[in-house]
Amino acid sequence: MADSEQVRIVVRPNGPYFIEGDVRVVDTQGNEFRSAKPRIALCRCGGSGSKPFCDGSHQRNGFVADDQHDQQVAEAQERPRG
Repeated sequence: MADSEQVRIVVRPNGPYFIEGDVRVVDTQGNEFRSAKPRIALCRCGGSGSKPFCDGSHQRNGFVADDQHDQQVAEAQERPRG
């Protein structure tokens, strides 16, 4: 696969996975989802009504990715109380 054809996965902070490039998404029953778009967004919050694709539910349900949550907890613990 040439560099220009490589698939790229971008993790959005507290949002979906953006998949860029020519990919096939196949569900557990073998159904294939193809997209004419150069980028698709896969749900990470579990709240999408169009799984496995993102429908923006993460913005409504307050999704915080584990990596972001861990960082926020650590920062809160470092703040002086009082």
